Amino acid sequence: MTPIQRLAATIASRKEADPESSWTAKLLARGPEKCAEKFGEEAVEAIIEAVKGDRERLTAEAADVLYHLLVMLAARDVTLADVEVELARREGTSGLAEKAARS
Repeated sequence: MTPIQRLAATIASRKEADPESSWTAKLLARGPEKCAEKFGEEAVEAIIEAVKGDRERLTAEAADVLYHLLVMLAARDVTLADVEVELARREGTSGLAEKAARS
C-alpha cells in the first residue's frame, strides 16, 4: 500500500470517528462544503509557494493539498480507488484529445 493509499484509508476510517478526537473527523462533520473550502485554501497556498519557487514549502503545501483533496472526496463518498479508475481510463489518451472529448 502506498502512502497516499494509507492516507485515504485513514481518512475513510475517520468518517465515523468522534470529531473531538480527530481533525479529519471534525472536518468531515462540518460537511462537504467546508471540506471543499479547506481544499481551496490549501490549493491557493500551494500556488503561492509554486510562484515563489520555494521547493520545500511547495512540497509541504502539496502534501496539504493531497490530504484535503482526499478529505473532500471522502465527504462526497468518492474514493481514491474511484479516482484511480478514472485516471486509468484516461491513460494513453492525449491531454488535448481528452479535453476535446469533454466539449
